[in-house]
Amino acid sequence: MLPISFLSDFGRVDEFVGVVHGVIARIAPGVRVIDVGHDFPRGDVQSGALALMRSIQYLPEGVALAVVDPGVGTERRAIAARTPWGFFVGPDNGLLAPAVAMVGGADTIVSIEDPKFRLPSEGETFHGRDVFGPAAAVLASGEAEIGDLGPAADPGSVTPLMIPLAEPDGFGGILGEVLWIDHFGNAQTNISSADLEALGLEFGDEISMSISGLDRPVAWVEAYGDVAEGSGLIHVDSYGQIAIAVRDGRADEAYPLVVRTAVAFQSPDGRTRIPIVGSGP
Repeated sequence: MLPISFLSDFGRVDEFVGVVHGVIARIAPGVRVIDVGHDFPRGDVQSGALALMRSIQYLPEGVALAVVDPGVGTERRAIAARTPWGFFVGPDNGLLAPAVAMVGGADTIVSIEDPKFRLPSEGETFHGRDVFGPAAAVLASGEAEIGDLGPAADPGSVTPLMIPLAEPDGFGGILGEVLWIDHFGNAQTNISSADLEALGLEFGDEISMSISGLDRPVAWVEAYGDVAEGSGLIHVDSYGQIAIAVRDGRADEAYPLVVRTAVAFQSPDGRTRIPIVGSGP
């Protein structure tokens, strides 16, 4: 039995997550299901894809069941992919692509079409229950091989997801955008520490941060406690990206930040080192 790691935008108010759990339990009672998260923005494929990519390296090998599917009921395909990590099941809308690439790519991709592995339904709006859940369950339990689910799909026909890259801002800095705002209000960007180091910056430097045309000075530090309470900062987050935060506060309240907000970092003239709190002179 392989574990199933389940991610969706279903939320927790309705019964949808529980119903998918129930379908899996009826088909494969011995399979363990790990809830990666279900409160991602509704229909936001990029947010779901990035969450799956961030998570996959920490999940046990098995089956990744991901459902963020604004195109449910349309001509978009339901797919399953086999990778060195395990299987991925979800809509062909780019949701699976970054995580599949991170674990080494897929050697087999199929379109889930065989009616034996789909629940009959008069509607076409709950493929998490009727298509993806059953497919994940039979792959996890070994009741079916991936080739049993349907015909092979040309890898070149599978929808990719283009994650935006940071680039020079034209003023000697680096321009990126907010990819994710977590539960604590910290804003992860697509800018890396290497991007800042290429500007000649290092930990302890004051950096000019531009958001929506407003320039704000912030310190580049290692930990929240390295600045005074209520102060803004940037740091390398737990996934290795530059994130904007506020000590004992929320960056998305202190600054005009939402997902996809453009953010630029520059080295201010006369670069200043910020004393680290508690570090002495």
